[in-house]
Amino acid sequence: MTQKLLITNAAQLITMAGHNDRPAKKKAMSELEIIENGSIYIEEGKVVAVGTDEEIRADYQDLIGTESHIDATGKVVTPGLIDPHTHLVHAGTRENEYAMRLKGKTYMEIMEAGGGIHATTRATQTASPEQLYEESWKRLDQFLLHGVTTVEAKSGYGLTLEHELKQLEVAKQLDSEHPVDIVSTFMGAHAIPMDEKDNPEPFVNRIIDEMIPEVARKKLATFNDVFCERGVFTPEQSKRILEAGKQHGLLPKIHADEIEPYGGAELAAQVGAISADHLLKASEQGIKDMAKADVVGVLLPGTAFFLMAEFADARRMVDRGVAIALSTDANPGSSPTISLPFIMNLGCLKMGMTPEEVLTATTINAAHAIGAAGEIGSLEPGKKGDVTIFNVPNYLVLSYQYGMNHVDTVIKAGTPLVMGGQLQ
Repeated sequence: MTQKLLITNAAQLITMAGHNDRPAKKKAMSELEIIENGSIYIEEGKVVAVGTDEEIRADYQDLIGTESHIDATGKVVTPGLIDPHTHLVHAGTRENEYAMRLKGKTYMEIMEAGGGIHATTRATQTASPEQLYEESWKRLDQFLLHGVTTVEAKSGYGLTLEHELKQLEVAKQLDSEHPVDIVSTFMGAHAIPMDEKDNPEPFVNRIIDEMIPEVARKKLATFNDVFCERGVFTPEQSKRILEAGKQHGLLPKIHADEIEPYGGAELAAQVGAISADHLLKASEQGIKDMAKADVVGVLLPGTAFFLMAEFADARRMVDRGVAIALSTDANPGSSPTISLPFIMNLGCLKMGMTPEEVLTATTINAAHAIGAAGEIGSLEPGKKGDVTIFNVPNYLVLSYQYGMNHVDTVIKAGTPLVMGGQLQ
């Protein structure tokens, strides 16, 4: 039986059409392509037709009032939200460190004392694949409830070949079994093991000579990421790791300039990274280089919020021509949230973005940040039927009312998975 779905009469149908070849930049980030009283028809998981209710309803009148019909009267319809930077697969929580930071300890001080990434690494290394799968499945359900239909997921809490592969294999299994799509990133270069921090070169060499080739051989990741930061990986080490990944078909990403200006944004442009992420302290030159090289800037305001740090200057980056995407950075230490709608609030309230820009940043530009703009990120014929319906009368309410989840319905490849705010 052919799978059909008709969504009619949306107060606003926001298509995000027109940015498939390149991400939206500057003024284009504010061009949402809104159809008032809009409708969309999906068949066999793909968008077939998008237009006004009058245009679409006439061709699919037989579906009105059936189980294949959703009436979106008074609601806003958007492409399924995309989270392009998460640390989905991990074990444990770190609320004790949260309490330490509230008493004055910095994130780097906690990490250097064996906490931070190292604490999650210990928990993840000792966790079974079954435990990681179960905990991550629950997180994916929460992403769905907040309107997200695709996530990027990084390894990086293994720091050995065995445990990095374990994280990536769990992500691959989840991608095949959970409705949310997962795009995997290898991030063996997330931290230097505690017992090697005084002499990190052997670890860097293991990433290059052992981990990257095996991850590529097993086809467990699309991207290769590195934490380029003082006290972690130097720009020179980061470049070697990213270039090695490219030789094995892994596209570069980079955690850049989060704590201090360290040349990460410049390096992202130099190696042709698909994205540079964090960028709280990115230099003017780095921003210019990223704009010229079409590197997507993935900003993570939840991390600055949770660490009580200065926010990335999104306004400056957009005005300089950097394509911006937004993400939760969902992880147990610096951003323990899965609420992309709240991240959209922070984009406006703390980083100078407009309501239009944050929608672009969580749909089509987020798709570009994970190399998937040909399939997702906008509602256009031929693309995957990933749709989020918000129970608000217009899109401005999404950034106006903060800390609230307005998601009513989530559709993945034409199948409703959340209805009335509840998992089906």
